[in-house]
Amino acid sequence: MPRWSTTLTTAGIADPRLREDYTHAARRVLRRESAPYLALRLLAAPPLVPALASGLAFMNLVDDVAETGSLRERADGLAALTERVEAALRTGDSPDPVLRAYAHAVDTRGLPAHWVSRFLEGAATAEAGFDGFADEDAFQGYLDAYAWPGVLVFTGLQYQGGPDPEQAAGWRRFTEAAQRVDFLADLHGDLAEGRLCLPRARLAEHGVTRADLEAARDTPAVRALLAAETRRARASLDATRGLLDLAVPGLRPVVATMADLMAHQLTAVERAGAGALRRDVGYGTVAPLRILLRAARRRHTVQDAPSTRR
Repeated sequence: MPRWSTTLTTAGIADPRLREDYTHAARRVLRRESAPYLALRLLAAPPLVPALASGLAFMNLVDDVAETGSLRERADGLAALTERVEAALRTGDSPDPVLRAYAHAVDTRGLPAHWVSRFLEGAATAEAGFDGFADEDAFQGYLDAYAWPGVLVFTGLQYQGGPDPEQAAGWRRFTEAAQRVDFLADLHGDLAEGRLCLPRARLAEHGVTRADLEAARDTPAVRALLAAETRRARASLDATRGLLDLAVPGLRPVVATMADLMAHQLTAVERAGAGALRRDVGYGTVAPLRILLRAARRRHTVQDAPSTRR
C-alpha cells in the first residue's frame, strides 16, 4: 500500500490546500468507517482513492445531518447543508474541507450533479422523516430516493463522466442487497432507536407485531418472518452478480470484497435467527481480515482480468 502522500500525487493532486482537504476527508472516513477505508487503501487503484474517499466522506456527512436531532433540526440542518454543497459545486470553494475535496472530485471526475442533488433531496424527505415502510413499494421508493443516489455520489466517481445507465442500474441492485442485509443485521439497534426497517405489511402477513420484535420473542411466527426476509436478502445479493464487470478495473477488487463481506454478514444473520433481535449481527474481526487479506492476494488477478461486459 503506497503512502498517502504518494497516493495523492499519483491522483494528480498537487495543490497543498487540496492535499490537506483530501487528507481531512480521508481521516473522517477512517474514524467513522474503518473497514471501507482500509478496503479502498489496500485494494483500489491509487489514482481513484482520493476521489472515492472524499465521496464516502461526503455521503457520511449527509447521513449524519439527516439522522441527528429532531425533525425540525434535521430539516434545518439539511437545508443549510444543501446551500453549502450547491455553493461548493458552483465555485469549487467552501469553508468545509470535506466539501472542497468533494467538489474538486465531482469536477475532475465529471460526476453529473443530478446525483448529488437527488441524494440531498432524498436525505431531506425519505431519510430525515423516516417512519418505516408500509410495504415493499415504500421500501423500493426509499431506495430510489435516498439509498441509491447515496451510493452513487460515492461509487459514481470511479467513472469518468459518471455512470452510464447500465452501470447505474448495477449499483441500484447492489444498493438493494446492501440495504436488505443492513436492515436485518441492525434489527436490534434500529428497534432500540425506534426504527422499524422491515415493511409493516410483511409483519402482518406472518402475524407478527412490532412489540414481538422489540421484545425479541422467539416464536414460530417471528422465525418465519426473519427466514423470509433473509431469503429476500439472499435473492437480492444473488442479483448483484455481474456488477464486477460494470466496475472500472481499478475498483474491481474492492467491489468483490464488498460482496464477500455482505455475503458473510448475511450468513451470520441466517445463523442467528431470532437472536438477531437480541443483538446486532456485526462482521466480527477475524472474517473481515481474512476476506481483506484474500482480496489483497488476488488483487492483480481481478484487476487485470478482461471484462466480459457486452
